[in-house]
Formats: sequence, structure tokens, C-alpha cells
Amino acid sequence: MFRPIARALLALSLPLGCVFAQSPAPAAAAPAPAGAKPFTLEEALSLALKKNFDLQIQAFTVENAKDNVTIQEAGFDPTLTANVTRSLSQSASTTSRLDGTATTGPRSDNTQMRVGAQLPKIAQTNATLSVTTNVTRTGTNSANALVNPSYTNGVSATINQPLLRDAGKQAAMAPLDRAKLGLNIANLNYKSRVLTLIYDTEIAYYNLVTARETLRIRRLTLEYNQKFLDENKARRSTGVATDLDVLSAEVQVANSRRGVIQAEQSVSDAEDRLRNLINLPDFDGQIGPVAFDEYKAGPQTFAQSYKRAREYYPDTLSAAEQIRQLEIDLETARRNQKADLDLIATLGYTGRATNEGYQKAISNLPSDHGNNWALGLNYSMPWGQHADKARYRIAQSNLNSQKTRLEQLEQNLLVNVRTAVRAVESNRSAVEIAAKATELAERQYDQQKARFDAGLSTSRLVLLAQDDLETARFQELSARLALRRAVAELQRLEGSSLERFGVASAR
Repeated sequence: MFRPIARALLALSLPLGCVFAQSPAPAAAAPAPAGAKPFTLEEALSLALKKNFDLQIQAFTVENAKDNVTIQEAGFDPTLTANVTRSLSQSASTTSRLDGTATTGPRSDNTQMRVGAQLPKIAQTNATLSVTTNVTRTGTNSANALVNPSYTNGVSATINQPLLRDAGKQAAMAPLDRAKLGLNIANLNYKSRVLTLIYDTEIAYYNLVTARETLRIRRLTLEYNQKFLDENKARRSTGVATDLDVLSAEVQVANSRRGVIQAEQSVSDAEDRLRNLINLPDFDGQIGPVAFDEYKAGPQTFAQSYKRAREYYPDTLSAAEQIRQLEIDLETARRNQKADLDLIATLGYTGRATNEGYQKAISNLPSDHGNNWALGLNYSMPWGQHADKARYRIAQSNLNSQKTRLEQLEQNLLVNVRTAVRAVESNRSAVEIAAKATELAERQYDQQKARFDAGLSTSRLVLLAQDDLETARFQELSARLALRRAVAELQRLEGSSLERFGVASAR
């Protein structure tokens, strides 16, 4: 009866034995040496926050947003202008006795120096004011010129005040207000990226802990199975065990070796994923011992977690800031449906001309001058305003779309927080239950092994007990990993992982 079974097991064990005997052993992915310095989660996070590529890229976005605010603030800075012009005009011949020349054509030799300033924009009305002063020298060959060369000096001021489309403080401040909101959004997005990076690093770190612990369990199982095989061989030599017992133990050893090789690969993959997140340049370097930290927090309540998430979750806060930006865009589009009407006023004074040089011309301006003024209205309005009306409709749609997106984010946040709180509490219980189950499996294995040593049990029952023990250990490990993942997710939603690890996300 046992011979067909023995032949089947032998047929199964021979290929496995050939595979493990002939295949080259992969690079060992053993846990770090016992004497190595432990690599803590805090150290991993510190490296990730300093070197992670995604975070560095997001930092450039924040810097650009800061510069955009500076650009819009510069719209209220004064602008200085200056120019010097020298011109000469010589006609080929005289065409009239009235030009005061005899045989040669009229000649004019002019030099003008101008300095001006556009003053800071008047935020209350969105008006612009500019002031200009100039000195001019004019020379001519005309005998009719009373002052030759003639030096003059003038000063003028011009104000441009929008009356409809661009009038008022709201229009003046809209670009700057929008840029400041953009900076807030960039900072919130940076904070969101920091929270995601903390979560990803935690998960990668705990996955490495799990992979190394899995390898330890696999090797422990292999050690037990190898020891059991050696015992069966010794018992067979004394006639206590059969060939089937030895063959069963050999198959179990082969399966354990395969599990060790797969676990070593998982450790190497987990180490590489963690190295990539924290941007370690040396992918061949050994990461020190890692371990689960003890979870000491008390029971989680949905009300507290959701309140904190509502106050600190960057994605919903960023969406709210985007709504404020779109409200500015909508108001701008509404104003742009009005006609473009500007009031332009100019007032100027010109000093009496003199032939005594620039200094005399300048000194003449306060006491001896002429004056000029101008007042005008500029009106412009596109026929039908089809484009302006379409832009207003687009601005309304964008605002309504963003409000709907915010409602969606808030609902998703509610569901995600509820799920995370439940996951933390259920996995806390699962860890406790799994630990007891592991303790029970260990005792049952020890008991079954003792019965086997006393000749009261079979090798099959011992191997089954060994499988049960390995399964219990893996279930406890899985429960501990699930708890850490649930805690990391809840703290990401709450934003509390920043406080937990002492991270300042503001730039």
C-alpha cells in the first residue's frame, strides 16, 4: 500500500533535489549582521525628506509660486525712464523767404534729455500716474528765431483712471491675490507630498521588516525540517522509521529551501524599494537591522480623527484655495463684460526759453512758465462681446466644477477616515489574537514532536504541526504589518504623521 505513495513522493522529490543541487544559489539576502547599527524608521524618513526626487521636484513648484507673487507685487513698484535724443534736420534748399534763410535750406539742430517715472499703481482705484521732465536745446539757421540756440525746460503729469472694466481695488489686487492663493496651494501640495512620502516610506520600511522576518521564519522552518530529516534517517537505520518517513522529510526540506530562496528575493526587492524612496546612491550597501516599533496609542475615535482630518488634510484645503482663485477669475470675467472706458488727464508746465544754457532754463520754470492741460476719454467695446460672454460662462463652469470636486474630496475623506479607524481597531485585535495563535501552534508542535520522539506519533503529524506553526507565524506577521499600514494611513489622513516624526512641511 505504501509503495505507490513512496514512488510518487520519490518522483516529486527527485526534480526538486536536482533543481536545488544544480541551480546556482542567488546572492544572499540575509538580514543585517547582528552587530550592525540598527536602521530606524526615523532615519529612513530623514533621508527621504532630504533626498527624495518627487519632493525635490515639488519644492521647485513652491519656489516658482513665490516668485510669481514677487512678479505680481512688482506691478505696484515705480518705473523709472530716461532717454537722450539728438537730431539734425537740413533741407536741400530754401523754399520760402518766410523761413528766415538766404541761400541754404532750413537747418534744425535739437538735443532733448528726458527723465520720467511711473509711480506705484493706486490700489484703491487702479489708476496709474506718471511724471515726466525734460530739457531741450534747439538750434536753427533761421534769422527769424528770437532765441537761438533756445534752451527750454518742461514738466508734465499724466493720470490714467479706468472707469468701468478695470476700475476699483478688486481689479487692481486680483493678480496679486491670485498669486498669493497660488503660493498657498503650492505649499499645501508640498505638504500633501510630504505626507504621502512619509506614508510610502513607512510602508516600504515595514515591508522590509516583514520580508526579513519572513526570511527568518523560512530559515527556521528549514532548520527544523533538516533536523527532522536527519532524525528520520537515524531512526531508519535502527528500523524505527520507514523509507516513506525519510522521503516525506526530504520533500519538506526541498520545499523549505525553495521558500528560503523566494524569501531572499523578496528581501532584496524590499531593500531596493526602500533605497529608491530615500534615494540612497549605493544599491549594493547593506541596510542595518529594521524592526516594528511598538504601537502604544489607545483606541481611535472617528469623531476626533475626522475633525483633525477636516482641519489639516491638504487636498481638501488646496481645493478650497482653488475655489477662491476661481472666484477671482469669475469676478474678473464679469467685469470684462463691461466696456473699456478710461479717463486720461494731463497737466504740464514749460519754462520760458533762454539762450543762456540748461541751468537758466531749469531756473525759469518755477517763476516764468507757460502751461498746458488735456482731458480725454477712451472708449472700447467688442461688438456683441461674444468672447467675453463665453469666458464668463467658462469661469462659472470651472468654479462649479471645483466646488463639486471639493464635495467629492470631503465625502471621500469621510469614508477613508471611517475605514482607517476601523482598520486600526480591528488590526489591533487581530495582532493580539494572532500572537496567541502562534503561542498555541508552538506548544502543539513541541507536544507533537515529543510524542514522535516517544514513538507515539507519526512523521506526517509532526510535519503538519510544523506547517501549522509556520502558518501561525506568518499570520501574526501579516497582522502586525496590516496594523502598521492602517496606522500610517490614518495618520496621513489626519496629518498627524508630521507631528509624530517632528516634520515641518512649510517652506
